[in-house]
Amino acid sequence: MQRRALLLPLLLVATLGATPVLANEGKKEDKAVTYFQLDPINAVVLRRDGRRGVMTVETGLEVKDPTLMKRAQASTPRLRAAFAQTLMVYCAGLRGGAAPDIDHVSRELQKAADQVLGKPGSKVLLGSALIS
Repeated sequence: MQRRALLLPLLLVATLGATPVLANEGKKEDKAVTYFQLDPINAVVLRRDGRRGVMTVETGLEVKDPTLMKRAQASTPRLRAAFAQTLMVYCAGLRGGAAPDIDHVSRELQKAADQVLGKPGSKVLLGSALIS
């Protein structure tokens, strides 16, 4: 009799603890991917002392339209090339030791993304920008 008294609460806890998991198994949440990250982009900059440095920018794209997202993912090499060219042109005109204008860089990268994808609808997001 004492065994039953001990096993009954344990059985109830195990059953009740598993119930929410079993109830959620029938529900399948299909969330569309709206963001993907690109590899960091590098460009040469002149540092204050006249030596060369490297500017590294981490970028990603947020695209809410599923068809445009597929196009963006398929165009990843073209996006990276356009972003690298945009960053290199910007860094070539940067004075030695001057702080970069990240707002300007993000606007230029957005223009490049819209041009590569053929239409607006994506949003370029910057993770970090570093000069070393």
